[in-house]
Amino acid sequence: MTKLKDKIVLITGASSGIGKACAEQFAAEGARLILTARRKERLDELAKQLKEQYQTQTLTLQLDVQDKTQVLALVEGLPAEWREIDVLVNNAGLALSSDKFQDGSIENWEIMIDTNVKGLLYMTRSILPGMLSRNRGHIINIGSVAGLEYYGGGNVYCATKHAVRAISKTLRIDILGSAVRVSEIDPGAVETEFSEVRWKDKARAKTFYSEFTPLMASDIADAVLYCATRPAHVNIAEMLVFPVDQASANHMHKPGPTTKGLLG
Repeated sequence: MTKLKDKIVLITGASSGIGKACAEQFAAEGARLILTARRKERLDELAKQLKEQYQTQTLTLQLDVQDKTQVLALVEGLPAEWREIDVLVNNAGLALSSDKFQDGSIENWEIMIDTNVKGLLYMTRSILPGMLSRNRGHIINIGSVAGLEYYGGGNVYCATKHAVRAISKTLRIDILGSAVRVSEIDPGAVETEFSEVRWKDKARAKTFYSEFTPLMASDIADAVLYCATRPAHVNIAEMLVFPVDQASANHMHKPGPTTKGLLG
């Protein structure tokens, strides 16, 4: 297994949910962490916790991946001892609303595209050249079942996650011959702040997740860690992870008179 002790791992969107869970699991393996998110106070709290629990070395940096200038400045401004990034976890992403296409908010569309697609592109383009020059590294993209299938009200969010899938696949082709690995983890229903952000309705999100047993952020972090700890000649290209109560984007088992789809 690839040893993670003292490896440098950069995680975007690390202030909550899957990103935070990834930080915790990589810290437990002895990695050094660069944690980025818009909410730096949360990152600082997490870094303190990881220091106390694992003696983790952590660099916390405020970042909105939608902003190309911020991304470039962050990567170029890394202290010398933090520049050789071994693992990049492109986790930052979101869905906004579940409106039908004809009712969709263009502002919401732009935020999803700028975060889920362009943010991932900015981060990867900034960090990949260093990995290639060292001939080592691993890029792990957090996709979604929405990148493999479609569902009503998913429209632009599905499109952004299909883009993540296309980027991951073509990236593997473009760097073929190098030792750099590219993995994509595609979660099904995971109970995080995701649905609260999407619907801006905590009660609706709580009701949705209470009707079945969803995945937890730690389940996806465990999948990320699995990919990152395979032998150097092994690349887990794709991993689709569902809770037992889910069979596809549109098929979930929930007690009651009907079986509802992903959006309830």
